[in-house]
Amino acid sequence: MNPTIPKPAFDFLLKLKKNNNREWMQEHKKEYLANEKALKEFYAAVEKDLNVTDEIAKTKIFRINRDIRFSNDKTPYNVHRSSSFSRAGANRRGGYYLRLESGNSYMAGGFFDPNPVDLLRIRKEFEMDSSEIREILAQKDFKKAFGNFNQERSLKTAPKGFSKEAENIDLIRLKSYFVNHHFTDKEVFANDFKDNLIHHYKLLRPFYNYMSDVLTTDLNGVFLLE
Repeated sequence: MNPTIPKPAFDFLLKLKKNNNREWMQEHKKEYLANEKALKEFYAAVEKDLNVTDEIAKTKIFRINRDIRFSNDKTPYNVHRSSSFSRAGANRRGGYYLRLESGNSYMAGGFFDPNPVDLLRIRKEFEMDSSEIREILAQKDFKKAFGNFNQERSLKTAPKGFSKEAENIDLIRLKSYFVNHHFTDKEVFANDFKDNLIHHYKLLRPFYNYMSDVLTTDLNGVFLLE
């Protein structure tokens, strides 16, 4: 039987949103821990399924406590739950992300704020040849699930060292290369949500295979890892 996301987990987060303070959380700690136990069982099942066709090095469950040191918003808790599943090995790039929140649940994957070396390598690849990545983005199931790269993190003009007239400037000016897919609350609570989530994660694999090849070779295709 598939583990599921319990509806009380969302009910708790909605109540937390209205009572975002330590006193309330302390009074409802038992409820919080019960929900966390169910979520951890779900994450463990997701990792197990991912490992059938991939290799996962680590599952990270993000803390519900917010880092408020440099934020104007001093509420102590996140009102969503999120986790990520990191792929194993330097030759496997990319990872899988899940956010759970009433009315705003989604999975995501790709390269969010890649380090400067990786970002330059990706841009140089797209400057030279974008045919493979455009073919992946245009693949029917991929496009239906994700559309295009998320456009929120993008320069208004060309990055330093690139021409604004470059043929593939739409790709080059992006600062991140990731996609996401939103789920309704009904989909999240469904018995087949884990399978639905795994299906969307699997759709990322051609993208990850391509980007892993790019990020482990130079522009001449020479493998860089020992």
